[in-house]
Amino acid sequence: MDNWQGNERRKDKDIWVVIFQRLSLIGWVAFIFALILSFFAAPEKTYGITRYHNITVKDYWSSPLTDYLYILLWFTALFSLASIIASHFRTRRSTDNKYYNLLLLMVICIAWVVYITINAYW
Repeated sequence: MDNWQGNERRKDKDIWVVIFQRLSLIGWVAFIFALILSFFAAPEKTYGITRYHNITVKDYWSSPLTDYLYILLWFTALFSLASIIASHFRTRRSTDNKYYNLLLLMVICIAWVVYITINAYW
């Protein structure tokens, strides 16, 4: 499919390509922080040994941490969407990166928000 016969005029990476790479990295780092935050916000599992020894476990979502988690996840999803839209208009060649990782990040964040909404408040 790459039968373009013209001269390559790009000397170095475009500044937008570098920005998209940095934004992708920031989005995935924010996602990792969301994973860590969800560990502390999510309810704990109750096992037989904890019931036997009458050890109390947290069986609810921590409200302040869940609010921060929502904000972080929506920020990451919107951040990914903005990068996808900008890269769609900026990258036109077939050899340019398609940024599928940003699409995956956005889908995961939105699915995670839906999951938390269903389990935390219903």
